[in-house]
Amino acid sequence: MEEVGLRKTDANDSEFVFTVKKAAYREYVEQVWGWDDDYQRERHNREFASHDFHIIQFGETDVGFFITSSTSDTLKVNQIYILPEYQGKGIGSACMTRIIDNANFEQRYVVLQVLKVNTRGIALYQRLGFTIVGEDSIYFQMEKSPE
Repeated sequence: MEEVGLRKTDANDSEFVFTVKKAAYREYVEQVWGWDDDYQRERHNREFASHDFHIIQFGETDVGFFITSSTSDTLKVNQIYILPEYQGKGIGSACMTRIIDNANFEQRYVVLQVLKVNTRGIALYQRLGFTIVGEDSIYFQMEKSPE
């Protein structure tokens, strides 16, 4: 497999990030709320201005992104999206494994929430050792304890 790399975003990455989210997440949003392009664009602009995004690279190609945030005892995966044509190649697993390894080193829990309709995402997180620790009508909250 080609190397999975990461880099910080810059202002020029905003459109790429929105394109990835739309390609990877739209089908799930449509199932739950319906996709409103204007609302999603406005939300993206707020998030892009206020969060640290990391671009996921496969070889030399930008293929996705993720956002994390942390507290003293948790590392939260806020978003992780990979372009559909690069899904199923181990890229998401490689990124999540890096996140988990960093959290283990710092003795932090990794937490996230995933839409219940995203069965592929749920299966990925369970394969990586996450357990469902809560739910509401739309999301499962999942957690992985530090090793």
